[in-house]
This record gives sequence, structure tokens and C-alpha cells, in this order.
Amino acid sequence: MCPLMGRISINAEIAQFSAGIDVDPSLWDAKTYRLTGRSRHAAEANFQIKQLSEKIHRYYKQILDEQGYITAELVKNAIGGIGRKKENLLELFREHNDEYAKQVGVTRSAETMRNYISVYNQTENFLRTHYNVEDIPMRQLELSFIEKFDSFMRIEQGFTAHTVSSYTIILRKIIRRAISQGILHKNPFASYIPEQPPRKRRHMTQEELDKFINISIASKSVCHTRDMFIFATFTGLSYADMCNLSEEHIHKEQNGSFWIKIKRQKTGSQCNIPLLDIPLQIMEKYKSERKGNTIFNMINLSCMNVNLKKIAKLCGIEKPITYHQSRHNFGTLITLSQGVPMETVSQMMGHKCIKTTQIYAKLTRQKLNEDMKKLSRRMGQKYRLSDYAENENEANQCKTVQLKPNNYGK
Repeated sequence: MCPLMGRISINAEIAQFSAGIDVDPSLWDAKTYRLTGRSRHAAEANFQIKQLSEKIHRYYKQILDEQGYITAELVKNAIGGIGRKKENLLELFREHNDEYAKQVGVTRSAETMRNYISVYNQTENFLRTHYNVEDIPMRQLELSFIEKFDSFMRIEQGFTAHTVSSYTIILRKIIRRAISQGILHKNPFASYIPEQPPRKRRHMTQEELDKFINISIASKSVCHTRDMFIFATFTGLSYADMCNLSEEHIHKEQNGSFWIKIKRQKTGSQCNIPLLDIPLQIMEKYKSERKGNTIFNMINLSCMNVNLKKIAKLCGIEKPITYHQSRHNFGTLITLSQGVPMETVSQMMGHKCIKTTQIYAKLTRQKLNEDMKKLSRRMGQKYRLSDYAENENEANQCKTVQLKPNNYGK
């Protein structure tokens, strides 16, 4: 077997390259540039040569149309993927995912990587089902494409509005990548707005939280999940930050109080969180089980959410409870409802923008009632509505305020 070489000749310029195909030299026909015979080897090799030839001619036309000139070296580089832009949607998507995968565990999370892979698979499935193609050129994308993709996920796949929104966000990120690389000159999905249902309350009620704290649990692992959830409820730490929490993040002040001082993994923002009695009790409870410097031995997030469903069932709570609700509990029940200012809550939760805090910390009716009662007490008898004056003497007894011109201008 011998490696097959290719030669591109354009305007007397020649560029040679390896075709990446091994052939039997005794079967080679120099006139037709093909293998002779009907063997399986000859058929497979001839098919690969045909595909390569078609690719060369396609790149020749594409480069000539885009750049206005052509050389043998440009075509050769395009075949090898050197200096060639990814012109197709899935092709550019794969390039993005390959780059992202190299950063997993360093600056990116494996869970987000799985989301990108899932969106890629759904896009590939959509193209095969509705367009009967393996890929689609970026320049053929129109607003109708993402609208059909939206309907495909909602109707055929049965995804929720939240999932559809998150998937289209990732797809639009690939479009922005194409624009930044000069593949596209404008965003074909610019006017697309995914349908979003109004968000429901994402924090627990005070009654539900009390049940979670006081419920007796026989299983040690389920009890551990409950304790981690309560710790996060009183500190606002996310799952990733709970996994990273170590002894170096616990600081004791001169007045004897303990604080968590940690940078959020997601945003890199500094969080300064006072440790109340309940989180201190939980830390002491699991102190003997520590492995290394980490405060807690955290289990997998999916397992934790399964355990939370079990606890909710024990408490008679019918709505789904997830671990991330603990941050909403902190933002609403533990801080804002107790009169903690929004700016302080934002700093403790590690938000870069206070608008993010407003999403977590929704005002409750209890908080509104308490604020109005405080306002009523402060106002007291400060304002009083005068009664109707029956005669001129009573009217003259009313105090009036006269407005006088100043002496600064005429």
C-alpha cells in the first residue's frame, strides 16, 4: 500500500498535499486517477477520491467568490482546514464546543458543557427532521429558522418555556460567534423574542422552611442534604461555592463573630456573609467528617435534588423543591423580609448588578405590611386634617404659611 498524493495546479502554480488515502499501486490507473477493479478496497478508495475532488472544486469556487482571486496554496490550506472559516452552523458549533471542552475544570464547568452538547444534538436532530440535511450554511439562516426550532422544541420535544429560552440563548451565541469571525454581517435572529411565561415565586414560604428545619429524618444521607440546604438558606451560597468552601474562608472577628469571606466561582465577586447560629451548628455537626480543608463533603447535585424531593414529601409539600431555591430563601426570607437593605443583600450574594438581586429578592406581602406599619408609627400625629370652620373667627385661628419673595433677584 502507498499513500496517495494530490496536486492542485492553478495558473501555473502547483501545490501538493497528502490525500490521506492508502492505495494498492498495482491497481492505480494514471489516466483516470482511479483504482481499477471491483474490489471493496478499490470502491472505497475511488469514493474517497471523488469526495476529495468535489471538495477541491467547491473550495475553489467559494474562495474565488469571496476573495476575488485564487491560488493553489489557498485551496490546499482550505482542504487542510488552515485559515478557512467554518461556513456551516454545526461546523461552527463543533469548533465552539471543542474550544469550550479544553477549559472545563479550569474556567468552565462540566455541567455547562453538557448543556452545549445537548443543544448541538437538538439542532442536529432538527436539521435532519425538518430540512433533511446534515448541516446548513450560516448565510442561509433566517428568522424563520429559529422560529421553527422554537416550535420543534416546544411541540415535538415537549420542552418547557424555560428550557426553550436557555437553548435558544446558546444557539444565538453561535450566531454572535459567526458575526465576530466575519462569517455573517448581521444577526438573522435579531428580532426573535422567545415566549416567556411569568416567573412564579421561587422561594419557600416561612411555614415550608420551618417544616424543613424541624422534620425528623431517619436516613443519614437525606438528613445531610437537608442540612446543606438549610446552611445555604442561611448563607446564600450556591452549590459550587458550597463545594469550594474551606477553612480558609471562615474568619473570626474581634467581637467574636464568624464570617464567610469567599469569591464566587460563577462571577468572581467577593462575598462577606455573617454566620448565624444555625449555620454554625451545622458546621460543628459535620466537623468530624471533614476530608482535608473543605468544610462539607458535598454529594452530587442531582442526588441532592432527589433527596430534596423526598424531604418535601415527608413535609407534605407538593411543589418541587430544588437546591437553588436555598439562594432565593436567603434573598427573600432571611434577609430582605427582615429589613436588610437591598445593597447589603447584593453584596452578600456576590451579585455584580443589583438588578440580579431584585430577581432573587422579591418583596413578600409580609414585608410590605411590616414596612407600612413602621411608616404609620413614624408618622404618628405629624399630619392632621383640619375640621370645617363654621365662622370667620375659627378660620382666623388656623395657622397659615405666607410665601415671601426673596432678595436675590428682581
